[in-house]
Amino acid sequence: MIFDLETLSPNRRYHLMTQGLVPRPIAWILSHNDNGSLNLAPFSFFNAICSDPPLVMLSIGRKDGGEIKDSRRNILSKRDFVIQIPSRHHAAAVTASSASLEYEESELASLDLELSEFEGCDVPRIADAGIAMHCEFHDVHYLGPAEQAIVYARVRQFYVSDDILSEHNGRHTIDAAALDPLARLGGAQYAGLGELFSIARPS
Repeated sequence: MIFDLETLSPNRRYHLMTQGLVPRPIAWILSHNDNGSLNLAPFSFFNAICSDPPLVMLSIGRKDGGEIKDSRRNILSKRDFVIQIPSRHHAAAVTASSASLEYEESELASLDLELSEFEGCDVPRIADAGIAMHCEFHDVHYLGPAEQAIVYARVRQFYVSDDILSEHNGRHTIDAAALDPLARLGGAQYAGLGELFSIARPS
């Protein structure tokens, strides 16, 4: 079956695209609200786009009522924020943190998550997240009638837990199986890594 996206509503396009573009990494974002509390929210329209400078991309829309999402507001005004890569054991907390709350009401109040200081960053990191990135707002573009914000962020520091990191001949390797990253699918579905395998690159 071929879908003509021009004939579909934006909502139906979204559900089709998020079920087909899988699996997606999840950016679990910590940022400061105006009152100093912390906002935590997951975004799966997210990926790395450049290594020089080191940039990641986030696509952040609006709440159901049309109000700008809190993470977007905080990133554009505060500039510094932290992206965690959640592991499979974070799945319930990731889902809970996606709830739409009033601005300056922290998702962390109802979640059993320990925070750790992220040296050099005003925002802490989630203590048991194997990967956390100290990011700084770089640029933003707006797309479509709803002005979806395509946010570009520069990665300033990259934290990796010693438990999942090794070094050989000066090159660091992250143990993907030990990280056990949570992947986003369509609807309410998530996935783990499943079977890992390697293929030799052409010489």
